[in-house]
Amino acid sequence: MAMPLPDSRCAVLQDDKEALAQIQQMVRFILNEAKDKAQELEARALEDFNIEKLKLVQQMKDKIRHEFAKKAKKLEVQRSIDRSTAINKARLRRIAAQEQVVSEVYAQSQKQLAAISSDTAKYKELIMNLIVQGLLRLLEPEVIIRCREVDRSLVESVLSAAASKYSKILSSEAGLNKTVKLSVDKTGRYLPPPPSADSSLPSW
Repeated sequence: MAMPLPDSRCAVLQDDKEALAQIQQMVRFILNEAKDKAQELEARALEDFNIEKLKLVQQMKDKIRHEFAKKAKKLEVQRSIDRSTAINKARLRRIAAQEQVVSEVYAQSQKQLAAISSDTAKYKELIMNLIVQGLLRLLEPEVIIRCREVDRSLVESVLSAAASKYSKILSSEAGLNKTVKLSVDKTGRYLPPPPSADSSLPSW
């Protein structure tokens, strides 16, 4: 037959159960606290990660935009240089072509002048007509003509005919009765001598 436990032992067992329950409750509390803390740390870490990721993405975007703007500027500068170079090359080609034309015209005119000078009759008529053209521009009562030294005697020989033709043109074309007194410059200052048929071209 079992003996009943003394009251003191029953109290101790009751206390042990309560202590165990309290310990288990404390363990559950600590575990819940740790779990909550872990979740909080994980959420904060995820938030920090997202913030850093956004910063990195923004930095990469800024870097890409900066590089793009830099390359675009460099490309625009290069295009400007290429355009300026092309314009300068075209201008130089145009100048060279113009110089070539001028040189050809000069050479041709030199040959024609030399040829005309060798034909006394044609050259005499040319000189007279040139004098008349000059008189019609000046419309002066007295004109002194300066010529090349080799042409002096020829110019003197056409002065009368040039003055007469001048007066006739003014009379028929404008109804004016004007005469002109012509003479050759006697100061000894002459125009440059005539070119030869094979004279070299001047440098431009």
